[in-house]
Amino acid sequence: MRVKTPYIEALRKQQEDGVDPTKKYSEQSTPSDRNLSPRKMSDSYHRVVLPLAQDPWLLDNYLNANGHIRLGTLFMDLDALSGIIAYKHTGESVTTVTAAVDRITINHPLKELCDLELSGRVTYATGRSSMEISLQVARVPQNGSKVCKEDVLMTCAFTMVSLDPKTKKPINIPPLQVNTEDERRLFKLGENNYNAKKELSKTTLRKQTPNDQESDLIHAMWLKQLEYHDANTSVRKPENVVYMDSTRLYSSQIMQPQYRNRHNFMIFGGFLLKATFELAFCCAASFSHSRPSFLSLDPSTFDNPVPVGSVLYLTATVAYTDPPLVDLDAKSSVMDDHKKSQYTKVQIRVDSKVRDIEHGHTKPTGQFNYTFLLEKSIKVMPRTYSEFMIWVDARRRVERVATLMDESEIAGETRHKATHDEKRGITE
Repeated sequence: MRVKTPYIEALRKQQEDGVDPTKKYSEQSTPSDRNLSPRKMSDSYHRVVLPLAQDPWLLDNYLNANGHIRLGTLFMDLDALSGIIAYKHTGESVTTVTAAVDRITINHPLKELCDLELSGRVTYATGRSSMEISLQVARVPQNGSKVCKEDVLMTCAFTMVSLDPKTKKPINIPPLQVNTEDERRLFKLGENNYNAKKELSKTTLRKQTPNDQESDLIHAMWLKQLEYHDANTSVRKPENVVYMDSTRLYSSQIMQPQYRNRHNFMIFGGFLLKATFELAFCCAASFSHSRPSFLSLDPSTFDNPVPVGSVLYLTATVAYTDPPLVDLDAKSSVMDDHKKSQYTKVQIRVDSKVRDIEHGHTKPTGQFNYTFLLEKSIKVMPRTYSEFMIWVDARRRVERVATLMDESEIAGETRHKATHDEKRGITE
């Protein structure tokens, strides 16, 4: 279970104690004599089977209108599973929260209803406050055989951070003890991801201006806009070019306790993944007037917690399309050759913020980046400087993810093999 205490009991206890769980206190509540000895990867391994093919009422909770698996619900399960795995590594005396989803990738699309196995473990932890958890979703093979590579439907990595329950400050956790060659590869991949995120934070558009190539692309798109409105030319904006400001979709909802985390007064990260994914899907569908196919959740962050009872505001925007509107490496505009392009990858950026009802205080809670495939040629065009920065940021993310794909494929094979070894160790 995600929660251990009925909400009414937790609420009454909080009112009796007079402690506001959303506030930070100076006195640390985590025991100073916690056991911080190194843990093995196998110590945190956890596996859950969803018998969807056997239980039609359970399946009912996972279906969309077309009779396919609802990915947003699976994302909720993956976040809940990452929490279970994190607490198996850290123990129950700390508060562990989702800090980021490094990537969720569809390896093999699910084409039939079947039982699903969700599994994972901590694959990177140095003894500081954060840890990387690698997970996968796979078909449950028949007759007790092993999960093969083709059975793996989805792989992902979550970054979790442990905090002191009262001070809300990061607190040290046990490091990983790495024993096998496969474990060393997984640990090295986690280390590379950690270092890449640190380097990336130094080159964000808030700290550095666009580079020369990006500036040239911005100028080329600006010239294209002028051309569309120039009365002296016959060139006009094609029907399949859509201005970015017209792609936005919004949603707002009050955060109810049914989606709280195990600490009772904050919304758990899986609900935010589900809500942002479904808005992103709607944004991609509205943009293209077609049914998008989900490809991946690219690196996304959880910046601030979302309290129960607050109002969550989401804004989804088409941030980038690939092939892009203009390409400096091409001899002509991509639009000149758009009829040859049957498919378009579209990146949807979902910004979230939360507002305290009583005081009206608003703060950002995260940014989520989803990539979909559209079976048509369509382009997004930014018009303002802010929109150009959104476009550049998304373009950087697309390029960065492309360079990591080979590493991810190797890592996926390593995770798959390590999971086999783990399951064999448990059953033998």
